[in-house]
Amino acid sequence: MGTFLSQPFEIDKIASAPEAASSANRAPLDATGVPTSPEQPPVFKNCWSCRVLSGSGLIGAGWYVYWVARKPLKSGYPLSPGTVTQMVIGISLACWGVIILSEPKGKFHQ
Repeated sequence: MGTFLSQPFEIDKIASAPEAASSANRAPLDATGVPTSPEQPPVFKNCWSCRVLSGSGLIGAGWYVYWVARKPLKSGYPLSPGTVTQMVIGISLACWGVIILSEPKGKFHQ
């Protein structure tokens, strides 16, 4: 039952259309004469606008979460574990945004 899915795909077993049925003569992919370029990294790894947008969004979200947690403290309510957790999550989001803006992937990953 699962033998078809577990075996690798083999191109030479696929039946090709006869050349008489094809109106245009197709050249093989390797015969283009253009050398293949070296593998380039994906665009999203070095997109400055993407990093600025996501980093500043995370900094803003972290600031908002921290600000909402501080609002009851300014009104005189006592500190609770939930408030401390919310403040830690807000600071963590803001730090994550700073890390994205500083581009650690280009510096630490090859």
